[in-house]
Amino acid sequence: MPVKQISVFLENKCGRLADVTRAIGNHGINIRAFSIADTADFGILRLIVNRPEDAYEVLRKEGFTVSLTDVIAVQIPDRPGGLADILTLMQEAGVNIEYMYAFVEKVSQDALAVFRVENPRVAIKLLEEKGLKIFSEEEVYNL
Repeated sequence: MPVKQISVFLENKCGRLADVTRAIGNHGINIRAFSIADTADFGILRLIVNRPEDAYEVLRKEGFTVSLTDVIAVQIPDRPGGLADILTLMQEAGVNIEYMYAFVEKVSQDALAVFRVENPRVAIKLLEEKGLKIFSEEEVYNL
């Protein structure tokens, strides 16, 4: 059950982040989670939005360098060591995590994290076999 993530390449200059959020906001697209990684000259904005295909088209038409990527959204026990347990499962199974970030909203008493892994199908199967909830696109977009 991968979730679609928008990745936007941005020049590291004043106003570029506002330009992206304004463009998608003007089209009624809601941000559910985000992460920003940067260097001195550029950044990569990663977004989970309620309408990823629409956001992709809006941003592309606005001249942004944008891509769609599959990620997985995992419910993680919100307790000391909860994340470590999940990461250890993936480590022991040889699942490489390229990056991850937390979700804006909590679900029940647990946390929600977004993972980009080399092989989402293997990670999803592993986590589900261990009884962890993997959120579908619809569930994530409607939080």
